[in-house]
Amino acid sequence: MNRLASEKSPYLLQHAHNPVDWFPWGEEAFARARAEDKPVFLSIGYSTCHWCHVMERESFENPAVADLLNRHFVSIKVDREERPDVDRIYMTFIQATTGQGGWPLNVFLTPDRKPFYGGTYFPPEGLHGRPGLTTVLRQIGQLWTTRRKEVLQSAGELHERLAAIAATEPAEAGPALTPAVLAAALERLKQDYDPQHGGFGGPPKFPRPSHPAFLLQAGRRYDDAEAVRRVLHTCERMAAGGLHDQIGGGFARYSVDERWLVPHFEKMLYDNAQLVSLYLDAFLVSGDPQFAGVARDILGYVLRDMTHPEGGFYSAEDADSEGKEGKFYCWTRAEIAALLSPAESAVALRRFGVTETGNFVDHSDPEPLAGQNVLSVVDPQLASEEAALLASAREKLLAARSRRVRPHLDDKILASWNGLMLGALARAAAVLGEETYRAAAEKNLAFLQAKLWDPSTRTLHHRWRDGERDAAQLLEAYAFLLAGVVDLYETTLEAHHLEFAVTLAEGMCARFEDMEAGGFWQTPADAADLILRLKEAYDGAEPAGNSVACLALLKLAAICDRPDFRRSAERTLRLFSRRLAQVPETAPYLLQALAFWVEPPRRVVVADDGDAVGRAALLRAAHGVFQPHKVVAGQAGPVEPYARSLPAPAGRATAYVCTGTACQAPTQEPAVLAGLLATRGVS
Repeated sequence: MNRLASEKSPYLLQHAHNPVDWFPWGEEAFARARAEDKPVFLSIGYSTCHWCHVMERESFENPAVADLLNRHFVSIKVDREERPDVDRIYMTFIQATTGQGGWPLNVFLTPDRKPFYGGTYFPPEGLHGRPGLTTVLRQIGQLWTTRRKEVLQSAGELHERLAAIAATEPAEAGPALTPAVLAAALERLKQDYDPQHGGFGGPPKFPRPSHPAFLLQAGRRYDDAEAVRRVLHTCERMAAGGLHDQIGGGFARYSVDERWLVPHFEKMLYDNAQLVSLYLDAFLVSGDPQFAGVARDILGYVLRDMTHPEGGFYSAEDADSEGKEGKFYCWTRAEIAALLSPAESAVALRRFGVTETGNFVDHSDPEPLAGQNVLSVVDPQLASEEAALLASAREKLLAARSRRVRPHLDDKILASWNGLMLGALARAAAVLGEETYRAAAEKNLAFLQAKLWDPSTRTLHHRWRDGERDAAQLLEAYAFLLAGVVDLYETTLEAHHLEFAVTLAEGMCARFEDMEAGGFWQTPADAADLILRLKEAYDGAEPAGNSVACLALLKLAAICDRPDFRRSAERTLRLFSRRLAQVPETAPYLLQALAFWVEPPRRVVVADDGDAVGRAALLRAAHGVFQPHKVVAGQAGPVEPYARSLPAPAGRATAYVCTGTACQAPTQEPAVLAGLLATRGVS
């Protein structure tokens, strides 16, 4: 066993038995590189990454490759999910020098952490135009020995290029931010729509929920029925595809084809959290109960398979089981026929399009399984008597699947991704009226506060696993959890949640905000193990920390009357104004923050005077309409002073809807409140 055996990261532990003399990220490794005058081989991945497994099997378990690494390099393994700040620096380098990115990420560094060469997956020997790792290692080793000066000069020049990429302009330097930016972004983000299969762009297709979420909001804002239709169609097709686990619930990371049929089978907490919110929005906009059903389906999976007994949420499930991708999820026709009654089998085989030949082959497997079917909804039509047969068939298939060897579970608990799921659960509790979801959200927050929050220093740690938390300080941990706590407050009106949100926001601004240029750094100023500080603003599979922080601060500013929070958000929007105006497709979540900023939000204040039943009904009404341009507040805790002064006549819960300095007539009727919020405002 190597040094990684003492780490907590499941990814690092997967490499603890490699013959490679791995180091974890830290000063010990770089001190060794300096002392032995060796370059560093940095390999970054995550525990549910299929091609990371392939590279480990082919190369890092190979004694000949290990010998080259051990003799000529100091080798470091990093879990990108634990250290997204490290990953982002070297991913930026790879994307800038090769035009591509992905994992595993393999980069060669000088002993002072500066990169000079790298790529993603390297086969052990050259294959399909990819250089072999053994060849690369020999060449880099020879260059380090014979042309060291050139290597160091190149590393210095590349570092200067990275620093230039990381540099940001002052917040005042960009174009003006007006509603016209939102209208233009709406047209831009509608492009690349697939009219047949839904989604945007070609394969591989990622859900990227912040893209359709913005289109849904902007489509309603500007009465663009076509934009709304495209999102609803996308939601329908994703839910019907193999991307969606038709038996156990939840969504895989992406589809390898344009039809959402064959997924890359790993399931990520951050995808499923965002998809819950997207499907709740689709339900509120359309009234179609199928979308609410998908949200319930995702949450059923998370609460069943991805939840720590004390309430935290695990990070991911692998694509592979027993060394084969998708083996846990796929079915042969014979397996289904043997498990089900003839009537159940007939319905299930037709519904899911199961054939003898199958629809999935793992081409990376030298011995692929035959006749494997990814289940998708091929025939959505069910007669009334067939619905019960299908439900029974799904129960039997799920029970049978649970006896298979499960994919690896990455059971580390991240504050960032838990914040996303916390917010999704809170919204689901309010929209769907499910007390189970509210209880799970409360339990999750209590877990995070107990395990990852240090009240004495007001510090939020990023990762907890097996009784230990890490030392990393990351913007996305603060921002994502802040957003989730604000959502939980708005659906419960519990003052202690609002107090914690304010504390988180203050800590986030103190640690990460750039008071001169605007925006938020990914890491604090005292992060001594990094060669750069970056400001992440790309809303990809995960939204950027700046985007989430911006919207959460705007909401908190409206609830608490905190102009300092609003100014922090405004500086962030202005810093990235050029991105929003010129390449809005890269920042759909930040566009949602811009939409919230361009005109005053509607503020719903519920004065209840102890009327818990009336308060619950008004909260359900407030969250039961599609109105993203609102905040909901109670009267206790650090709310705006005006909210605390509003009465609850006759001791009955009463709602006040205000915009700017004007308020509508108060109401005690949930239907009236819903009507006040349902109207669309356009600047």
